[in-house]
Amino acid sequence: MGDIETVAVTDLPDDFTEVSDRTLLDVREDYEWAEAHVRGAVHIPLDEVPARIDEIDLDADLLVVCRTSGRSYRLMEYLLMRGIDGTVVSGGMVAWQSAGKPVETGPAESGPAESGPVESGPVESGPAEFGPAATGPAGPDTDSGASS
Repeated sequence: MGDIETVAVTDLPDDFTEVSDRTLLDVREDYEWAEAHVRGAVHIPLDEVPARIDEIDLDADLLVVCRTSGRSYRLMEYLLMRGIDGTVVSGGMVAWQSAGKPVETGPAESGPAESGPVESGPVESGPAEFGPAATGPAGPDTDSGASS
């Protein structure tokens, strides 16, 4: 994963609602998004990204976030093989919340995140498409203690 760029959560804005030159793509599952997400992020669960790639603004700098970075790395490996550049948010939402950055809660919406109260961190889960037998990127899970 040496060719994949990373960015620290402390180098990112707290809210992506008004950010037009960067897209924060959250690839966690719906229940994880509902528990805590970054305002203005685009939510597409990892296994849905190939079918929904047209929903991502590829003219903007792409930042990918999951729980702890495992799914983000796997997606970036997949996208890089297709000529799409992007950056992994190092440490994912665990790092985001550990840094005391704001989060919102609530169900997934079409488009940017909606308002909701702040809550504690999400729980990791794993989509089938990006596993070892999948057509998407495969590789070892780098999220700690759970499938990514």
